[in-house]
Amino acid sequence: MPEGPELHLASLYVNEVCDGVVFTGAVRKSEVSKCPDVPFTCEAYRITATSRGKEVKLTLTPIKSADSKRTVKSGQADQAMDVVFRFGMSGYFRFSAEDELPKHAHLRFYTKEKSCRVLSFVDTRRFGSWQPSGTWQRDRGPCVMFEYSSFRENVVSHLSDRVFDRPVCEVLLNQKYFNGIGNYLRAEILYRLNIPPFVSARSVLESLEVQDSLEKEKAVKHSITGKKSDKVKEEDETSDLLRMCHMVPLEVVNLGGKGYDPAKADYSGFMSWLQCYAVEGMNCLQDHNGRTMWFKGDPGPMVPKGSRSTRAKILVKKERNDDNADKKKVARSRSESTLKKRPIKQEVTEIKAKDASLSEAGSKKRKTGKTAEETKPRRSRNSGEKAAAGSQRRSGRIAKQNSK
Repeated sequence: MPEGPELHLASLYVNEVCDGVVFTGAVRKSEVSKCPDVPFTCEAYRITATSRGKEVKLTLTPIKSADSKRTVKSGQADQAMDVVFRFGMSGYFRFSAEDELPKHAHLRFYTKEKSCRVLSFVDTRRFGSWQPSGTWQRDRGPCVMFEYSSFRENVVSHLSDRVFDRPVCEVLLNQKYFNGIGNYLRAEILYRLNIPPFVSARSVLESLEVQDSLEKEKAVKHSITGKKSDKVKEEDETSDLLRMCHMVPLEVVNLGGKGYDPAKADYSGFMSWLQCYAVEGMNCLQDHNGRTMWFKGDPGPMVPKGSRSTRAKILVKKERNDDNADKKKVARSRSESTLKKRPIKQEVTEIKAKDASLSEAGSKKRKTGKTAEETKPRRSRNSGEKAAAGSQRRSGRIAKQNSK
């Protein structure tokens, strides 16, 4: 989920917790991580962070000794190193005590203190990555938040690219042009502009100019007669897709600690800020890349074949789950009450059954006047005589055979 705003907040977090802190030793990697080792070892160094779109760069800077003649020990770094991070689905930074190290801390930087602390890159799903001695990825465009002019120019000057034939919701995830925009941001941006997600991106962007009209107004002083009406200004502010790609992420940044904060796992402020993404009552369907797109109203003419809005299904499923939960709750309460009553009921039933069997046996005895042993069937005399005669005949045949 981390997108441009979250990575920028992560860089601010690193700069805040590492301010004035000295790190030492080697950078350590977890055994399970498949990312490269960071070949950096230093007796004393500092860490600073910067962000650009969906990337964060940590700069490890050795602290120079007061004695300029002192030589650097073998194996010790004497030059700064940049490590570029991409967060994947679940990456973030955490600064904690050594004995409170998070479970999925895959890259660790140790402080030079008696009570050692650790800055770690935590990534539960391990979709994130880092690159030692790295640079900003070449295929990524300018940052939508902090390189707005370059970002705008990069998009408008390349509208002839075939990628802009695709639906606008899919183009917004193309980091070559929209570096920092992700799944929740595209939903919020298109919702605020009331743009159907599955219309051609070029049809939405072709009317825009390289320079933002609002930026022009700031640079040029208009006369009273040359001022635009408030209505026209409002329309300009709410109809420019590129401007909205710049402004909406900054709103998330301004939420600060009240927004997306994996360290505290408090998303209440961020969830209340969302107007479209994963909001009840909105429609959703998968785009051509299999990513879920949230929207309201008509999706547009470029919807993938066979794809249908799943809002109704989601609501029905939710209602069914609620009904099932209520039924299970009632059944559970009934079973609990049954279990509570069972010992008493069972004891009474067993006593009654025992009494009934005794009374039945007594009544049979009174009727027959015989005991159970007396009532057993006896072998008749005829059957005994027949058995004796048979044994005599067999013994006679055996005697004749022996005499022969």
